Amino acid sequence: MTEETPEGVSPEGIPSPEGATHIIETEYEIGQDNVEGAVGPFGFDIHNPVFLISGIAVVAFVFYTLALPEQSGALFSWLFSTVTKGFDWFFIGSANLFVIFCFVLIVTPWGSVRLGGVDATPDYSYIGWFAMLFAAGMGIGLMFYGVSEPMSHYSSSMGGTTVENGVRTDWAPLGAAAGDSAESIRLGMAATIFHWGLHPWAIYAVVALALALFSYNKGLPLTIRSAFYPIFGDAVWGWVGHCIDILAVFATLFGLATSLGFGATQANAGLNDLFGLPIGPTTEVMLISLITAIALISVLRGLDGGVKVLSEWNMGLAFLLLGFVLLVGPTIYLIKLFFSSLGAYLTYLPALANPIGREDVNFSQGWTSFYWAWWISWSPFVGMFIARVSRGRTVREFVICVLLIPSLVCVLWMTVFGGTALYQVVNDGYTTAQEAPLELKLFKMLDVLPLAGITSLIGIVLVVVFFVTSSDSGSLVIDTITAGGKIDAPVPQRAFWCVFEGAVAIVLLLSVGGLQSLQSMVISTGLPFTIVLLLMCIAIMKGLNNERRAMKRG
Repeated sequence: MTEETPEGVSPEGIPSPEGATHIIETEYEIGQDNVEGAVGPFGFDIHNPVFLISGIAVVAFVFYTLALPEQSGALFSWLFSTVTKGFDWFFIGSANLFVIFCFVLIVTPWGSVRLGGVDATPDYSYIGWFAMLFAAGMGIGLMFYGVSEPMSHYSSSMGGTTVENGVRTDWAPLGAAAGDSAESIRLGMAATIFHWGLHPWAIYAVVALALALFSYNKGLPLTIRSAFYPIFGDAVWGWVGHCIDILAVFATLFGLATSLGFGATQANAGLNDLFGLPIGPTTEVMLISLITAIALISVLRGLDGGVKVLSEWNMGLAFLLLGFVLLVGPTIYLIKLFFSSLGAYLTYLPALANPIGREDVNFSQGWTSFYWAWWISWSPFVGMFIARVSRGRTVREFVICVLLIPSLVCVLWMTVFGGTALYQVVNDGYTTAQEAPLELKLFKMLDVLPLAGITSLIGIVLVVVFFVTSSDSGSLVIDTITAGGKIDAPVPQRAFWCVFEGAVAIVLLLSVGGLQSLQSMVISTGLPFTIVLLLMCIAIMKGLNNERRAMKRG
């Protein structure tokens, strides 16, 4: 082990640690297992086992789903039911551990460790950094569920509980609040914040911190396997590491495909509401194809010229829409609702986070288990992307910014958009948004506010650009994994994965189950990757202990 490393950048594009740090000495060199070459004018630099197996498996999956739609639809349905019902306790319990672990990092001396070494400085400003991590982590989901989830939980809570053959059949969280409008709002907002607050961002923080720590401080490749060096040693460069990285590719690919499917569905619904564009698979396929093409342009422009610029513009547009709805909507009501919802969240949190003995099975399995699997499937993508842009931050600064600030912004977003729709129902008697399909609820809520046509169009633009930034940054991450940790691999490789993300989303949307198929694949890949995240927590503790010792000696 060495304590100092020279400043500079490795040939693979990863900055060397600056100042006292604890480098892991290993004979493995980044890219040593890669195959380099060119096909015509297009170069490639790929990690042979990971790229080959991942690529073949994805192609085989696409052909299987297209060739046997009935059989694949039945399989997807079985996967979703089996995993959500059999492992809901595992998803919920694991997510609780990730939140606790993050708070431990904030309050302990581990938080003083700086990613990249004691002398490292941040690569991006707070505004640019926050815009990129937020756009990658939550964009499309907030647009899709900002109105629909608070409204759904409110409606199911108002309806009370129903029991058939001793089993709850309603979708209300906890014990519902039959006929009590005020308490149904509190419970609905608490359940929504539970799904979009601390727990998902803790999942992202764990993966991002592990990747950043072992790449920027330990000198290992920026890939998932590197985080497991303290546990498996040099075995991570063999098939143990290959399997971890391949699983990360699958989780990322299907997590992204699910979000792209939601985004296409909502964009289609919004365009139909505004311009009468037909709703259906054909339009959704055209939308995914068009937006994938835009994402390719962003890929060609690179991280700073593509996704960074789009993220900053999109976040500005998102907050413009947020501010507009807050000002022209029931402003005082929304401000009060923000604080009362935070109080309700803290009140209901122990019950919502309880992993065992739940009676609200539809809610805990159909909502919470799916969400946690979705976030975990997204975690390699979002985690690696956050790691790419977070060098120079201390662990404490990193966790606070990744965990607490985005959580509060999510609460604000859900309060303004969901709260406006709830106010329309309870105080104005306007129930159109409540009765509309999930993908239309946002636009129906905006319909009765001033400048409805303009704001709805802005909403569609936000969905599209969030779609593009997710596709671009997801391609960047998958390419880094399948290039053996190199972050400057040839651009055509990232373009390859960008196209395949769109292809997978299209195939799953066209399959028998539609969005259900997308959700099924997220669940199935999220389950094994939860174990990966739990092991990551152990590796992070080992790595931070070594860094603390290096700081004291340095």
